[in-house]
Amino acid sequence: MSTESTLRIGDAAAILGIEAHVLRHWESVGLLHPPRTPSGHRTYNQQTLDIARLIRILQRTGLSLEQIRDLGANTSATRITLIETKRAEIRARMALLEATDRFLAHLTTCSHPLIADCPECSKFSRSAPPPHPENSPINQSATPARRPRTPRTVSEFRH
Repeated sequence: MSTESTLRIGDAAAILGIEAHVLRHWESVGLLHPPRTPSGHRTYNQQTLDIARLIRILQRTGLSLEQIRDLGANTSATRITLIETKRAEIRARMALLEATDRFLAHLTTCSHPLIADCPECSKFSRSAPPPHPENSPINQSATPARRPRTPRTVSEFRH
């Protein structure tokens, strides 16, 4: 008989900082497999809690539940490809955020009334944006998001 302590779903959810229905959902999509008591109640041991924590970490990287499931279900080569693709997306987002930070820092001292009048602002606005995450190979199954309306010309942007 195991001496490992187990928790009910509500207690496990509280420890993880999520709602119990999230744990049920992860189970329904095949990510989590909590043991059951003879009466059918879910129990959460340390290993199950660790898997749930890993799911949360992977979600924070931007992976969907389907992609997380694919990480565990695929061959090593496919798994490495998925991971490397996600890492490339993260590096691209980091580069965009760093460029955006430099642009915002410039805006604090820019004296031009219109972005189109400032060479530095114009350079930033003309730089090619990185591919949208929904267009990446790792997100081929994702539903495209609506893009917000953008001004028709650069001169419509004002500081």
